[in-house]
Amino acid sequence: MPLSQENSDGRSAPRKSPDAFRTISEVSDELNVPQHVLRFWESKFSQIRPLKRGGRRRYYRPEDVMLLRGIRRLLYEDGYTIKGVQKVLKERGVRAVADGAREEGDAPVASSPASASPATAPDPVEAVGDGDVDLERLVAELDEIRTLLTR
Repeated sequence: MPLSQENSDGRSAPRKSPDAFRTISEVSDELNVPQHVLRFWESKFSQIRPLKRGGRRRYYRPEDVMLLRGIRRLLYEDGYTIKGVQKVLKERGVRAVADGAREEGDAPVASSPASASPATAPDPVEAVGDGDVDLERLVAELDEIRTLLTR
């Protein structure tokens, strides 16, 4: 394991312990999400509760980062809406969302080639219009949604 990692500005920084608290800047870099988006998610998801110290500076616990990683995956990769993620959190709980992110691997999302920044996340409607979506998969997803709605 390297003793340092490269910041978004190209400078080398010491690698933190996995149990260390992270600043909003570090979480933003790790998840490839702007800081204002993290603050917005705090307003939409009451489960995200970073510690706030002097000057209202935020410090995220490792479990907060895992939850944020799970929320990011649901929003940007799985195509959920904010309300959809809120419903998943309510029905399945924080642990299920965080564990879903852990299943991807504990590597930072920013280093993953499959991750997309918010500006480049694929638009599901656009993908359907382009004919890139497998119709069988789409029908299966719609059946799943119907099952969820009839519960």
